[in-house]
Amino acid sequence: MFERFTSSAREVVVRAQSEARELGHGWLGTEHLLLGVVGGPDSRLAGVLLELGVSHDGVRREVARRNAEGLDDHSALRGLGIDLDDVRRRVEDQFGPGALSGDDSARTFHSRWRRVWRRSGAGAGHIPFSGNAKKALELSLREAVALHSQDIGAEHVLLGILRAGGTATDILHRLEVSTAVVRHRVQDLLRNAA
Repeated sequence: MFERFTSSAREVVVRAQSEARELGHGWLGTEHLLLGVVGGPDSRLAGVLLELGVSHDGVRREVARRNAEGLDDHSALRGLGIDLDDVRRRVEDQFGPGALSGDDSARTFHSRWRRVWRRSGAGAGHIPFSGNAKKALELSLREAVALHSQDIGAEHVLLGILRAGGTATDILHRLEVSTAVVRHRVQDLLRNAA
């Protein structure tokens, strides 16, 4: 499938991996793909998103806010085969009993997790895609086919993200942006470019 990606679509995935690494995340989710789309140089697509109130900084703030709330993205972790009970047990073995209790537990855990992640060098290679991110990329192919495109562009990746749902669409809703309006505007952009 990646062989059909245009250079702009490939750049979205590369930027998404970079975003996940910078955030200290051990997975690449739809939120990282969305950051990859909004952080891109494609002025037409970026213009559409900015007109709708979707900026890289705004999405990044929402991702950080969700992260600060703690381990609430159970589906992304489960998609990677991570057992939360085992993680909690290991954290308490490493950092002591009750390491995840209290008001600052999530922030403390994420801060420690990021330090361990960066020191280990684990963030240097490929970051695995969550189930929803894989689904979004597969759906980007379907979107391209439905729009009679031979290649998969950044626009198709965004349409795939919207169709897959998950964290990225939750973030758009939090930013008070209608996914239906985004879909319509991106489809218009593709039609006008053809």
